[in-house]
Amino acid sequence: MQTAQKCVMILEIQISYERMLMQMRIEKKKLENFIIEYPLEKIAPLEEILFLDIETTGFTAKNSSLYLIGAAYYKEESWYIRQWFADRYDEERDVLEAFFAFAASYTHLIHFNGNNFDLPYLMQKFEQYELPYDFERFQGIDLYRRISPYKFFLNTPNCKQKTLEAFLGITRQDKYHGGQLINIYHAYVRNSTEFQYRLLILHNSDDMKGMLQLIPLLAYYDLFNGKIRAKKVQAASYQDGDGRTRNMLLMKLLFPCTLPRPVFALSNGCCFSGEGQEGTLKVPIYEEELKYFYSNYRDYYYLPAEDTAIHKSVSSFVDRSYRVQASAATCYTRKYSSYLPQWDVQITPFFKRDYKSPELFFELTEERKQDRELFSEYAEYILHKMAGL
Repeated sequence: MQTAQKCVMILEIQISYERMLMQMRIEKKKLENFIIEYPLEKIAPLEEILFLDIETTGFTAKNSSLYLIGAAYYKEESWYIRQWFADRYDEERDVLEAFFAFAASYTHLIHFNGNNFDLPYLMQKFEQYELPYDFERFQGIDLYRRISPYKFFLNTPNCKQKTLEAFLGITRQDKYHGGQLINIYHAYVRNSTEFQYRLLILHNSDDMKGMLQLIPLLAYYDLFNGKIRAKKVQAASYQDGDGRTRNMLLMKLLFPCTLPRPVFALSNGCCFSGEGQEGTLKVPIYEEELKYFYSNYRDYYYLPAEDTAIHKSVSSFVDRSYRVQASAATCYTRKYSSYLPQWDVQITPFFKRDYKSPELFFELTEERKQDRELFSEYAEYILHKMAGL
């Protein structure tokens, strides 16, 4: 009896769902000859990835309506966009149920700033309608969060979706922003026209297509989170603005990915340029006398006449009148050499100009000049510092 009842319930749910789909406006579009110039399959099989974008009449679910959910997906070697549209305010539950029924077979969810808006908004709607949905089973990728830490290298004023689309040279048919479309949707509900409907659908469709086209920007995330290889390292000289000859370290780099657009950045005296899968990093070489500070200064004497510190184990050779107890600021030895900058203790031993000086350096020794692995790690470190990470 229980089995029969369950079968009846399942059948009723299926009939209700099919009836709902018959009433709801659903758009499906194939993106002809569309290719993503990025190995997205390294994140997950393409057939398991679903892109998401929603359209609402406000920022909080309690006081606004969800009127459209858009999704992009890969099937049979082509990309598609599917959109569920609420003709009336009371159809938003139908939109939610239809989307989650469709999303059931996917494992990865990609969105743009969805962690801040789309997902929390949908979760509030689930609660409002007492729907048993959540996003716990999905592996999530927020493109905004992946890309925004590196906007210094992109040289963009912000990381809004349309700004990044402009950076990549992406054009869209839609000329509206989401806020402008709120009144259009309200007008559509009062007196529906096909023109209004097409404006609303087009905006979301362009958002979905734009999101797909932004995927190559993940190469900048990979640049900072993958392995960079220094394939050539050499010293070079140049003339500064005052006509003085300066030395620099010139590194030719190989990236773990292909950058969609060339980038150029200057910071902390360093210069970086990247294009395709290769880049150049220039770092100043400092030819000067720096100080190495010993941490255990209580075990040292400072010799004012020599401007250096010596360990107490050898102090018997120095007259008492020529030595004083070393302090943290005077416990050092001096060395003239070639140095490279670092902004925290990355490579030891490290040198400083003075005890309170914030700049740190490490010596460019002959042995280090041959250490390609060290320079690969150093290049990664410099790029992170240039990005402010």
